Amino acid sequence: MSLREADRISSAQQTLDILFEMSQLLNTQLDKETLATCVGMIESGVNPEALAAVIQELRREGAALNAQATADGRESGAGR
Repeated sequence: MSLREADRISSAQQTLDILFEMSQLLNTQLDKETLATCVGMIESGVNPEALAAVIQELRREGAALNAQATADGRESGAGR
């Protein structure tokens, strides 16, 4: 690996670290890997607002599924 390539990787890592700190301050609940994936998608041309909307929708659906699973678990345990 050349020095220039190592500098580029180091710079990218520092940028991701800063973005992750900002993400934590804004309470986005994104882990570093997910944040890196989102940054990569945006760098590839994905609309950031559309990506944010998809993430929010996935979270809503996940919460609804978790609530349904919890409710189903209570119902099946009630008849014992």
